[in-house]
Amino acid sequence: QVQLVESGGGSVQDGGSLRLSCAASGYIDSSYSVGWFRQAPGKEREGVASIYRGVGSTYYADSVKGRFTISQDNAKVTLYLQMNSLKPEDTAMYYCAAARGHFPAAALLSTYFDYWGQGTQVTVSS
Repeated sequence: QVQLVESGGGSVQDGGSLRLSCAASGYIDSSYSVGWFRQAPGKEREGVASIYRGVGSTYYADSVKGRFTISQDNAKVTLYLQMNSLKPEDTAMYYCAAARGHFPAAALLSTYFDYWGQGTQVTVSS
């Protein structure tokens, strides 16, 4: 059973930075993809960034390219999301997710991910 626990959310001002962490337990090997998704009130869940653990291929939503960086600590099976130049529109609940396999064409589609954390809130004020 895979379990994911997010941390690192909080409140920052426009232009600030935060780093989210996701600690994974259970059987997650190099065949898994892991990623970050977010959901704002009244909006659908959207993919932010994901990484295929096997070769480190990364995928980003256009809205966060150049501002967010996804990375992993293979030894600890921990996923990170470094968020810089945050904007009010980045305000959302951020979720960590995992799925077995590599699917480049659907790397940011939530329907392909099987395991989810409880989420951590990120609030950016103007």
